[in-house]
Amino acid sequence: MEVKRKKGKPLITDYEYLKSSRYFAQIEEGIKDIGAKELAELGAKEITPDYRGLYFTADKKALYRINYTSRLISRVLAPLISFDCPDTKILYKIAKQIRWSDFFSENKTFAVSGNVGNSIINHSKYASLCLKDAVADSLLYKAGLRPHVSKNDPDILLNLYINNDRAVISIDTSGGPLHKRGYREESVSAPMQETVAAAIIRLTQWDGSVPIYDPMCGSGTILCEALMHFCRIPAGIFRKKFGFEILPDFDPTVWEKIKKDADKNIRELPEGLIAGSDISEQAVYISKTNLLGMHFGPNVRIAQSDFSLLPPMENQIIVANPPYGIRMGKNRNLDAFHKKLGDFLKQKCNQSAAYIYFGDRAYIKKMGLKATWKKPIQAGGLDGRLVKYELY
Repeated sequence: MEVKRKKGKPLITDYEYLKSSRYFAQIEEGIKDIGAKELAELGAKEITPDYRGLYFTADKKALYRINYTSRLISRVLAPLISFDCPDTKILYKIAKQIRWSDFFSENKTFAVSGNVGNSIINHSKYASLCLKDAVADSLLYKAGLRPHVSKNDPDILLNLYINNDRAVISIDTSGGPLHKRGYREESVSAPMQETVAAAIIRLTQWDGSVPIYDPMCGSGTILCEALMHFCRIPAGIFRKKFGFEILPDFDPTVWEKIKKDADKNIRELPEGLIAGSDISEQAVYISKTNLLGMHFGPNVRIAQSDFSLLPPMENQIIVANPPYGIRMGKNRNLDAFHKKLGDFLKQKCNQSAAYIYFGDRAYIKKMGLKATWKKPIQAGGLDGRLVKYELY
């Protein structure tokens, strides 16, 4: 059946990101400071913190580079329109006026994520549904397109944010969470988020001049991020698509050059520079599996061992995320475990520096070691701390 396209008011096409080159980077609360530094290194300008993340300006090169190489940012949003939004009728009406055909073509799927606060509209899912309906209705009646919703792998991700009765509708230029690197084939329970592991590696200031070791490697996330950091592997190298590719001003020539330039910087990993171990045979298998698909992953040594039985580790960087809560099980003595870890660092890691991430900071005092510094890293619902110990 042929759809009769309706004519009416001119559609909204002067999108905010096109006028201002201003974007919004979602990032975990505890790593905003180093996230801002990373954005600046990648070409972002006018970086301003917000309680949900970081605003910044960028040209196309910087936008593509940030999405492809950032290790700390969760996603980058391109604002299309912001407006006063006292109720869902206004939300639907304004959203329907956007010329969605600028982003959608035949057979494209989409999804909407929403977040509301301090507003008359107080239900995120219902607000997201209103935006979804507005998009679908607008495309059907004004462009003759029938988009479908896909929760698993949508072509287009829209973001709706309403705060103090002010709405912002954005396109997700990342096309999904950037922390999903694509190397994690399997995982242990409660694995560390990739962006948190990357933040830990950055905070160690490890430059490859000494070996780095994870004595309780779990899924190998810290080791994988250490490898990507040293080898200069773009964090998005395994991603098949990015959300910025559907923007009306997308420049494929610029994107190909950014990608090519980043890939040219990749360098090989010497054997023995990155290594780890775990007492769990399953964890060792999972770590090896995850590393196997990575550039130079086979050069990372993984062994099965209780950390207390490891040989001395002098002049190294020790990084670990000790198990806690669900990862430890209900019958483990966590106080004794952390005392044992403190003894290992004190007795076997002379002339080394240890960076231990505590998902539950109550166990810091059980280590029996004096901390050089403590840095908060709030992520995944945890108010964790990264603690540095200088073992001299």
